[in-house]
Amino acid sequence: MELVEIEAKTLIQKSKTPSNDYVINPYTGCVLGCAYCFASFAGRQLGRSVTEWGDYLYVKTNAVALARKELAKMPEDKRRGTMLLSSVTDPYQGHETKYRLTRGILRELKTIEYPGLVRILTKSPVVTRDIDLLTSLPRAEVGMTVTTTEDKVSRWLEVRAPLASRRLRTLAELRDAGIPTYAFVGPLLPHFATQPELLDDLLGRLVEAGVSEVFMEHINLKRYIRERMDQVLTDEPDDVREAYLQARTKEHREQLDAIVADLLTRHGLRLRFDEVVHHDDNEALRHRLASPA
Repeated sequence: MELVEIEAKTLIQKSKTPSNDYVINPYTGCVLGCAYCFASFAGRQLGRSVTEWGDYLYVKTNAVALARKELAKMPEDKRRGTMLLSSVTDPYQGHETKYRLTRGILRELKTIEYPGLVRILTKSPVVTRDIDLLTSLPRAEVGMTVTTTEDKVSRWLEVRAPLASRRLRTLAELRDAGIPTYAFVGPLLPHFATQPELLDDLLGRLVEAGVSEVFMEHINLKRYIRERMDQVLTDEPDDVREAYLQARTKEHREQLDAIVADLLTRHGLRLRFDEVVHHDDNEALRHRLASPA
């Protein structure tokens, strides 16, 4: 794995993701190396191919200083927007324990008493290190990506990410600390269509961990992602490979939507945006969210 320290020109960006106004990515790249990750395109500006995803990490060493500078210039009315850490990297991947960029950025948000929602999205238990800062912010919530309860499947698809069981424990720890949490079940694994009992188990475990709201997203199988997915699917059983092939169809998504609706009702979980998001529909969703009720 190649580690490169760089100085960024800007840090706080307008977000292209639904319900987030701004996004901060303290790193470019992600060493977790998840096979399905849509963010594998992010290294292109640095000359990295999607096949290298997980093999490099660019550390924005001046991220905290940039956060301080850009927050100071942000007009008061803009500070009410939702700030996401992060969209195309994990803000708590292992190198955060050394560089402490995410912690430094949270400290800057605390210093100005940022009134908007500070939203974290991670797969890492390192987030619990910053419980002191998260509980001191006016508004903060932590989302944990949990795609399965099966550690074996997690290790297969998510390579170097913390095991699914550890993420569930992290959600419980955050709940016990009084921090609002949600789970990001994304991507919604295609084999849940033929094995809904696995999704039933996942949602039940999330409820046990204190989660009351989930954000769900269908798997993104654009060509650049399929190139990576095909590598991990090569040795899988025929039914698993067939499920991922069918996942590209509207019929498959509709089948999963019906399964999800039934299980959410059974477990008493709220679905963020009231739908399972599909990447191709992100723009339409943003417009719906921006429109007056």
